[in-house]
Amino acid sequence: MAIKFCPRCKSVMVLTKKDGKAVWRCPKCGYEEEAGTGNAKLVERTMVAKRDDKPIVLTKTGEEALPKVRKTCPKCGYEEAYFWVQQTRAADEPPTRFYKCVRCGYVWREYE
Repeated sequence: MAIKFCPRCKSVMVLTKKDGKAVWRCPKCGYEEEAGTGNAKLVERTMVAKRDDKPIVLTKTGEEALPKVRKTCPKCGYEEAYFWVQQTRAADEPPTRFYKCVRCGYVWREYE
């Protein structure tokens, strides 16, 4: 990946498309320069709206479509719960395991 600096203000320039051609453009001062025919590549990005952090729970005939495990509910003491795993911290940290009681619906989490 190439990085180019603006000759005017020394800011990092961005590779954009203008009139069908690749152009280096400075977002700070507006300086533009046609990209050479070398190995410069234009990568277009699309922003995705942030999704809700809650997992989607599908239901079939009133039953949760999540896997079940033998786990004691801390609220009602029932010994069966649905579970799912979600990355809630940094990528180098282990994921968080969530449980939902089959009987009362209480949700709790465990960190590994």
